[in-house]
Amino acid sequence: MARIAKSPRFCCCLLSVVFVSQFVERVCGVWPLPQEIQQSAESSGLSPQLFTFTYSQDSAAQAGCSVLDTAFKRYFSIIFPDFTKDALHDMWLEPKAFVLSVSVKTRGCDGYPDEDSDESYNLSVSEGQAVLRSVTVWGALRGLESFSQLVYRDDYGAYFVNKTEIVDFPRFAFRGLLLDTSRHYLPLHAILKTLDAMAYSKFNVFHWHIVDDPSFPYQSRTFPDLSKKGAFHPFTHIYTQSDVMRVIEHARMRGIRVVPEFDSPGHTQSWGKGQPDLLTPCYKGGKPSGTYGPVDPTVDTTYRFMERLLKEVKFVFPDSYVHLGGDEVSFACWQSNPSVGKFMEKMGFGRDFTKLESFYMESIMNITAALNKTSIVWQDVFDYHERIPQGTVLEIWKGETYQTELSKMTKAGHRVLLSAPWYINHITYGQDWRNSYAVQPQNFSGTEEQKKLVIGGEVAMWGEYVDATNLNPRLWPRACAAAERLWSNEEKTLNADLAFPRLEEFRCELVRRGIQAEPLFVGHCKHEFNGL
Repeated sequence: MARIAKSPRFCCCLLSVVFVSQFVERVCGVWPLPQEIQQSAESSGLSPQLFTFTYSQDSAAQAGCSVLDTAFKRYFSIIFPDFTKDALHDMWLEPKAFVLSVSVKTRGCDGYPDEDSDESYNLSVSEGQAVLRSVTVWGALRGLESFSQLVYRDDYGAYFVNKTEIVDFPRFAFRGLLLDTSRHYLPLHAILKTLDAMAYSKFNVFHWHIVDDPSFPYQSRTFPDLSKKGAFHPFTHIYTQSDVMRVIEHARMRGIRVVPEFDSPGHTQSWGKGQPDLLTPCYKGGKPSGTYGPVDPTVDTTYRFMERLLKEVKFVFPDSYVHLGGDEVSFACWQSNPSVGKFMEKMGFGRDFTKLESFYMESIMNITAALNKTSIVWQDVFDYHERIPQGTVLEIWKGETYQTELSKMTKAGHRVLLSAPWYINHITYGQDWRNSYAVQPQNFSGTEEQKKLVIGGEVAMWGEYVDATNLNPRLWPRACAAAERLWSNEEKTLNADLAFPRLEEFRCELVRRGIQAEPLFVGHCKHEFNGL
């Protein structure tokens, strides 16, 4: 019989407890913390040879469900990382079968996660079995991740899991992570590994800031010159259509949405290299200076181009959201251009260039709405008092007064994303993850109805000083603090000191899974990173 014993891993209710055994000290916990978790000291030994995933008879999803079939294989390798069929395991135990049974109410195996996806799940672990129940396959994926974190090994390499009951669901529907692939090109493998780590932390939106001033690596079918002339290199530093499809599918299999950002009218210098007459010519001394500013919002060709590009984006990216940017637009070039001045006079804008930007952004948002896409825009669009179409999502990125901005935006009835306090491309010495952990997204002046309009937030990793060499250690485990804030019950996760042992253990788990997550403080992992 399998050994049922007092385990070195023990967790009671929602407190992190250090439990010392003869051989090893372990901290119990799942990251991010489930809404409800109860564990006992009873543990079952697991044998890789006798461990199986299966679908329960009442499950709408059965064998052939690509999302879960693939997840079973992936999580078997995660739970038993060094297993081979010929290896000897559990030499101190008499092997006993263990079955993890999955029951999903709705099939949905071939679709994509969306803003309404139900990610809730219940997980019950007892002797010889675990039962995972969810409404959707996306909830089942979150439950499989939690189960994988419950499994641990003793000093002899034997596997165990404690008796556990979990009831879990996310606090916010939108839990995003932004990668900037324009300022430094990120190879495909770096993006895919980031998606893996996102799934481990239960992030569910990949915000792909795919193009910007420095480069245009997206290879457009409609406008191939954009990457041919705007990328750092037209062959080695681009994302082909097949690359994009691979990212979207890799994300789908992990329950992650892919939301692209094509930021305009500013941040478009690379666009102009492959699209003549798109950018505004700048003037000096009454003559063209040879330099260019933002997109020219005064000519019809601009809107015809944007409509064709956004139609392609709709076809390539299946998610219902698209990020349109709208931030940090310099007005100097517009101010210098006589044709822009005449257009301003004709429209009655005077010399208020915020009205010109508003005119452009309103036009682009209307194009997007006509394509049945939901626009996300940066807060500048709201700050310039633009007429924002119903349903548009506003994203706050300016850090000083984000609580005031939350109050204003939600009072105006808009849905809001918060990213301002989670710009973790900014680094400081020490445990700066604690700053991210202390953020309270709904702690602002407003009614309960206003606070419901905060649909989530995201971590931003801008690329001025980040490429594939330092992406993972800068992201992880620092991004995990926001992951827990966006998933877990805030009242039960306000104490960073209590969270530290659990995050420290999760960081080691990321390292074991091949993620180069940086240390939180002095210490060691049982399985140090060996991927170099």
